[in-house]
Amino acid sequence: MNRRDSIRSLFLGSMVGGLALESCVTSSGETLSKKVWDYQYGRTPEEKAYDEELLNQQFFEDTEIATLTRLANLILPPSPEGTIEEAGVPEFIEFIVKDFPTLQTRMRGGLMWLKNHCNRNYGKAFVQCSEDEQFAVLDQIAYPDPNAKEQKQEVQFFSLVRNLVLTGYFTSEKGIQELGYQGNQPNVWDGVPDDVLKDHGMEYDPEWTSKFLNVDTRNEIAQWDDQGNLIS
Repeated sequence: MNRRDSIRSLFLGSMVGGLALESCVTSSGETLSKKVWDYQYGRTPEEKAYDEELLNQQFFEDTEIATLTRLANLILPPSPEGTIEEAGVPEFIEFIVKDFPTLQTRMRGGLMWLKNHCNRNYGKAFVQCSEDEQFAVLDQIAYPDPNAKEQKQEVQFFSLVRNLVLTGYFTSEKGIQELGYQGNQPNVWDGVPDDVLKDHGMEYDPEWTSKFLNVDTRNEIAQWDDQGNLIS
């Protein structure tokens, strides 16, 4: 089992339980929003207006988006089923952080730590580091100390990013297809078995059986007269 399969298994087991989701630059906010959020979905007018307000803003700077995109690809590498970019994970993170402002300090503080750490140790930005250097950085922040009363800021940051990446990917169209999730599927119910009904001295009215246990007509809306009698 490769690392991606392991992550997928963990996600299916926990559905990323425990993910706590609770300044604007206008440079490319519209481009970011339209890439993944330009579709119709069930929202009230007030909710749609609120979403539009958020989508017309941009919290992360372009360099921060690039860093988050690279982090996301390291956390969940590309596969034939889909990539971080195809699933709109960077846009998802951008939206969530605007929707839950309590996440903003942790996210921006973590990105600042990452920038300073890489400049100090490698003399370049995180996205310019080699993959080995990038993994060396992540090895320092990807594993919380089980004995610590409070995790370091950079450890909390990476944990939050990891949860957002997994949630963003596996709730996207690409991610759901990769999981093979089918959702609720209609089945056929033929009523209570005859032998069970007979044991209780009961039976179905043949007229009702033909109307409501008929696969071809089960979705038709029943019609009743003023006396409560079934018409059709």
